[in-house]
Amino acid sequence: QFQLVESGGGLVQPGGSLRLSCAASGIIFGVYAMGWFRQAPGKQRELVATFTNDGSTAAYVDSVLDRFTISMDNAKDTVGLQMNNLKTDETAVYYCNVHTRRGPKEYDYWGQGTQVTVSS
Repeated sequence: QFQLVESGGGLVQPGGSLRLSCAASGIIFGVYAMGWFRQAPGKQRELVATFTNDGSTAAYVDSVLDRFTISMDNAKDTVGLQMNNLKTDETAVYYCNVHTRRGPKEYDYWGQGTQVTVSS
């Protein structure tokens, strides 16, 4: 079975940095996009960063521009998210996501999430 497993979360002070990692295992076909989402307490899940155009282009939510960087290592089947200058309101569970398209069918795969807590 295909699985996504996130790691790297933890407690960090405002202004600090963390690097998240997502490891993929198993086989799927029709990968269209891969990226990171986050869900803060009481809020809806939102897109943080994603690769588009077969990994050649990265897109970010405006609030993380110039602070977060998404990366991909195809040889290791991992996707990373470097987060710098973290803010208190970015406390959330961060999820790895893979979106697939095979013909008319679309599907999203999710990891279990990793907790990021930004607090003094």
